[in-house]
Amino acid sequence: MIINILAGGPEELLPDLTSYKEDDSIWVGVDRGVFHLLRRNIKPQIAFGDFDSVTEEELSFIEKQVSEMNRYKPEKDETDMELALDWALEQKPNVIRIFGATGGRLDHFLANIHLLVNPLKKNHPTTVYLIDCTNIVFLKAPGSYTIEKMEGKKYLSFVPLTLEVSNITLEGFKFPLKNRHISLGSTLCISNELISDYGTFSFSEGILIVIRSND
Repeated sequence: MIINILAGGPEELLPDLTSYKEDDSIWVGVDRGVFHLLRRNIKPQIAFGDFDSVTEEELSFIEKQVSEMNRYKPEKDETDMELALDWALEQKPNVIRIFGATGGRLDHFLANIHLLVNPLKKNHPTTVYLIDCTNIVFLKAPGSYTIEKMEGKKYLSFVPLTLEVSNITLEGFKFPLKNRHISLGSTLCISNELISDYGTFSFSEGILIVIRSND
């Protein structure tokens, strides 16, 4: 099972969502993202939000279309996205993809990246991706991983999320590394590229943000 979550970020940063409409996928709308989905003829199974970013007319339209609405007061301890992601993780899908969560407000964007830490803290097997029209972002805990070349995503960057990332090794990359130590604030692993169909990366301590991107 795949769960796709659409938040209310800038529409111009959204990829073509029709390419993500697999038979085993479930769509979830977050706040204004519910309206964006319905405008694209995608009906979310469930919606989350305080809906302070939609008009009364838009909210009325949403309520007529979506049967399961989880509506909250704006004054709460979690963001709408955190509530939606917690629900999605409870469903134990293979993959969660989050759209509409980049661009616009930087505080929301940074918070959404930090939300990707939660499944790692819980040793949850689900991989969570943040996706927009030029980027795919995900986190990795220590281990060894194979990564394949992807059309339209030339660059691969590895950014420390923790104070330290130890023994990072990159093989099959234009700029290989062997057991290097990088600290928070380092730009050593920005804009790398695969030189063949796949490569490997590994590290022993810390958390890495992995970003696949194109110009």
